[in-house]
Amino acid sequence: MKIVEHFINGAHVGSTDTAGSFADVFDPNSGNVQARVSLASVEDLEHAIAAAQIAQIGWANMNPQRRARVMFRFKELIERDRAELGRLLSSEHGKVLADADGDIQRGLEVIEFCCGVPQLLKGDYSFGAGPGIDVWSIRQPLGVVAGITPFNFPAMIPMWMLGPALATGNAFILKPSERTPSVPMRIAELLTEAGLPDGVFNVINGGKEIVEAILDHPAIKAVSFVGSSDVAQAIYSRGTAAGKRVQAMGGAKNHGIVMPDADLDQTIADIVGAAYGSAGERCMALPVIVPVGRATAEAVRERLVDAIDKLKVGISTDPDADYGPVVTSAHRERVEQYIEMAVTEGSELVVDGRGLSLQGYEAGFFLGPTLLDHVTPAMKSYQEEIFGPVLQIVRAESAEEAIGLASRHQYGNGVALFTRDGGTARDYAADVEVGMVGINLPIPVPVAYHSFGGWKRSGFGDHNQYGMEGVRFFTRTKVVTQRWPGKTRGAPAGNSFVIPTLD
Repeated sequence: MKIVEHFINGAHVGSTDTAGSFADVFDPNSGNVQARVSLASVEDLEHAIAAAQIAQIGWANMNPQRRARVMFRFKELIERDRAELGRLLSSEHGKVLADADGDIQRGLEVIEFCCGVPQLLKGDYSFGAGPGIDVWSIRQPLGVVAGITPFNFPAMIPMWMLGPALATGNAFILKPSERTPSVPMRIAELLTEAGLPDGVFNVINGGKEIVEAILDHPAIKAVSFVGSSDVAQAIYSRGTAAGKRVQAMGGAKNHGIVMPDADLDQTIADIVGAAYGSAGERCMALPVIVPVGRATAEAVRERLVDAIDKLKVGISTDPDADYGPVVTSAHRERVEQYIEMAVTEGSELVVDGRGLSLQGYEAGFFLGPTLLDHVTPAMKSYQEEIFGPVLQIVRAESAEEAIGLASRHQYGNGVALFTRDGGTARDYAADVEVGMVGINLPIPVPVAYHSFGGWKRSGFGDHNQYGMEGVRFFTRTKVVTQRWPGKTRGAPAGNSFVIPTLD
């Protein structure tokens, strides 16, 4: 059976603990164990950090143009092996191949942005800021940094983190999800092939013990995390208490508000794709629809039932499948429990996706699309993130009520508005208390040269991911005020015993 090890100092290594533990990696289509991943000891992490500390010095001293060349080469290698990476990703996560390719593409776009790092690191210069005094600023890497990534985007999110971190001169420790470990390992191999010096990028597989060791280790200066909100908050609290920079992206309950004037044909197509794509295992999925007015709600419900009836759930390699299985049997059970909870709370179960079985793949982790209507804000199933192929309809009587629902929710990741009215859209974008807004776009993930981040319990920390926000997170600014001795024009003579000014 395939064993996924760790990647330390440019090589695959097993755990130093010969009696170490392993985690099973499933094929979600069949339900079978397809690989085992080695879980690191704290000693393994220490080895990775030691290698990173040594390698980071030379990497940081390399001029940014040469670091950019490694990013360019890495981009080329990802494109060369894109199909292989997609198959590997799909086999462990369960998302269909087209969706796996999208995972890779969105990560690749951040790498493309990071290829411009010489421009991104340019500082400011003020000549003659005072008598014979010049002031200039530079951005410098933090040193050794770390990323802790979730199962649902094993290519995209590691690249969101490692791109700006490496390009700006840091060394990186990646702790990926043990459910989908193979693509992060291939990323490490491709970075080495691209010319990244050994030790600059390391992969450590592990559980809670390794996460806590990363957060506590004094040599790790910053941690980037994506996962559930409870864990994100705990990581932010522990990491910042240890003096680290932390960006911790949490869960979501994104709302799609449908105005009476919306183009329903396009809106329904967008909603169905955003709600059920990737089996709903996206923090930017659209699991709540808020139609405004009774007539809109009835029309949306009718069309959704028709659209859901046409969806095909299949194995991840089926080119005709709209989405595949969820990642594990335990996760399927969790989603099914939320469906039962919603019914118990008084929701109307319009379409029940439980009990789906595919011939020849009866042990696979499949869930059909589920639709719930007459959901209310008081219901726990509405308040919490379900993270599965479940769509809830929450009816509103007015636009103000609909906007208020999204603004008051504990999560503030993304929100979408479907309307033909520009004034309504403009006011909505300004007023809603959510970090990312889509206007007639169901999954408003910003392009790579902007940044990604939610509000409230969807994001902890002062910096968003990627774009210039990523550059700022993984660097610190140094400001130099200088004056040269000798005949410097306008320089004062003699001693001064007061605080220096530029007047």
